[in-house]
Amino acid sequence: MSTSVATTTPALRTYGNWRQPTSPGIGSLGLLATLVLLGGTVTAVITSMVFWPLAIVVVFFTIALLVPLSVHDRHRRNGFQVILSRLANRRAVRLGSDLYRSGPLSRVAQGKCRLPGIAAGIEALDALDGWGRPFALLSHPHLGQVTAVIAAASDGAALVDNDEVDNRVAHWGAWLADLGHEPGLIAASVTIESAPDMGTRLKCEVEHNIDEDSPALAQDVLSAIVESYPAGSAAMACYITLTWSTAPRTATGKRRSLEEMAVHIGHRLPGFTRSLGATGAGAARPMATAELASCCRVAYDPASNAAIETTSPAQSGIGWEDAGPAGAHEAWDHYRHDSGVSSSWFMGAAPAGHVFSNTLTQLLSPHPDIARKRVTLVYRPHDPGSAAKTVERDRLDAQFAASGKKFGRARDAISKSSADKSAEEEAQGAGLVRFGLIATATVLATSDLELAGVAMENMASASRITLRPAYGCQASAFAATLPLGLVLPSHLRVPQAIREML
Repeated sequence: MSTSVATTTPALRTYGNWRQPTSPGIGSLGLLATLVLLGGTVTAVITSMVFWPLAIVVVFFTIALLVPLSVHDRHRRNGFQVILSRLANRRAVRLGSDLYRSGPLSRVAQGKCRLPGIAAGIEALDALDGWGRPFALLSHPHLGQVTAVIAAASDGAALVDNDEVDNRVAHWGAWLADLGHEPGLIAASVTIESAPDMGTRLKCEVEHNIDEDSPALAQDVLSAIVESYPAGSAAMACYITLTWSTAPRTATGKRRSLEEMAVHIGHRLPGFTRSLGATGAGAARPMATAELASCCRVAYDPASNAAIETTSPAQSGIGWEDAGPAGAHEAWDHYRHDSGVSSSWFMGAAPAGHVFSNTLTQLLSPHPDIARKRVTLVYRPHDPGSAAKTVERDRLDAQFAASGKKFGRARDAISKSSADKSAEEEAQGAGLVRFGLIATATVLATSDLELAGVAMENMASASRITLRPAYGCQASAFAATLPLGLVLPSHLRVPQAIREML
């Protein structure tokens, strides 16, 4: 008599149900284009009753506005967005703002090498958190925002059971959802940086701890490890930035000072670092000013990495005012800075359908054709009040789009079902977060940019992500991938309400 035991393989958990914000309108037109169409039609009808040549002029201008608003490329950018980016780039070249020179012979105050572009106004303040750990409070005075940066030591998902991976993803989702309940927090980001391991830190660690009286065999083994271990390996770093607004909590209150924000954030950081441990982030700790300055300096000058790694950040002598490049030049499709040349991309579309927990593995992994690579996920959490309004408005927009067509499309039905599901999850207590992705690839020679671009496109395709080159804004996209807490929508001249109507 024989018995058999049936074994079942647990199904892999999938994730998804994200939606790109849409604007209600007639057909494929957004809300702004619909308002232009209706307003132009009413104006033309009224003016035709008084003076018909004027009505023709009104119709002409209405069509001239509608055509760029109704034509979109594959990244959902309308004609006005494409044209204005070209004009802005030409204006920057004409004014010379695409060039940056710093140092003793430059016009920069005190001859320092400050951060360029949208990061030029950031100031760093040293503070202590609730556990007595030093951290850097980055101030954006022109925006009324402050940022704290957390360094994580994630060990990845290698040799981790699927149940533990699901548990970590669940804790990460809960961590993001809790951001909406954090008072004053407006944005967060996660930066994963990969670069070839120079072996400098391992060599310094071994040389400082080796015992000269130890056996010769042990010393030979350690020397062999120092020589062979870094070959072909990569150094990975993870940074988590949290950005708060200094706006008053009440309508009659005053804007909070940097000292008040330092105390407030210092009390909150221990809770953030403790809760990150369950997400797989490892030992999380706040970063000091010297560490952030060294991180930015290496990003702008990759050739300085070997020299900076030989000493600790506190002993490197790099202050916040010397964290930027000595020179930089922004072109249409790349950005030259000190010893490196970089290209940046924005996420054009998130992965369609459901994904697994390892979807971003290919995009985050090091590549031999790329000297340094940074992938930054940016998050803008909604507070519970605005989250409820947003999902309800999105549900109504999806219903309007599905019911406004005589012959419904499958895509509209799926969009409506997804919006209903999001509203249901939000009503059950789930958080609502807007997210995006910015990627930067840095090489040491301009001739290697093409290979780096092909590698990034292949890695993005493997991760089912559509990347759009950051044409005309390479310097800003490069700075946005650094752990500086830059909230790009706050730097745009077009108000958020108008951009949502496009």
